[in-house]
Amino acid sequence: MEVILLERVAKLGQMGETVNVRPGFARNFLLARGKALRATEANKKRFEDQRAQLEARNLDRKKDAEAVAEKLDGQNFILIRQSGETGVLYGSVSTRDLAEVVSKDGFTVERGQFTLNQPIKTLGLHTVPVVLHPEVEVKVTVNIARSPEEAERQARGESVTEREAFNLDDLGLEVGAALADAGEGADDRG
Repeated sequence: MEVILLERVAKLGQMGETVNVRPGFARNFLLARGKALRATEANKKRFEDQRAQLEARNLDRKKDAEAVAEKLDGQNFILIRQSGETGVLYGSVSTRDLAEVVSKDGFTVERGQFTLNQPIKTLGLHTVPVVLHPEVEVKVTVNIARSPEEAERQARGESVTEREAFNLDDLGLEVGAALADAGEGADDRG
């Protein structure tokens, strides 16, 4: 199906281009979200008549996105989640969770603007791209931890999933005496 793009669409084309796409993609995504028109003669004429308005609207949206991008680029956000000792989350962090955290800090970002190939399922620092406009993309860092203290440790670069090595002597245990007592008790039974 041939469509006329009303805005830039990633990996497809620029505004005003007539492109050939699969009918399902056109109906369910491009036409439904107002990103394209069917490439009929009447729509081509209508697009040419409205081209200046569409380009002005696109330029305004891009300027707004660039203003938000200046403030949002490189920001760090902390998410507190439960996880196992190995750092695997009970559940996962989705784009909805990311949108909530970013919105709490005063940014207006929708969940569809986050680009996650798969949900985040581990503790740690994760860099997530945010597409504010088809031509404006920024990256934010999400610090996923079990507690605020752990988030601070991760931000400093410490690994929170490593088990802490400890020396039994440092714990103040008299291991030898305990083993000797246990050994004597075993001899009495035998």
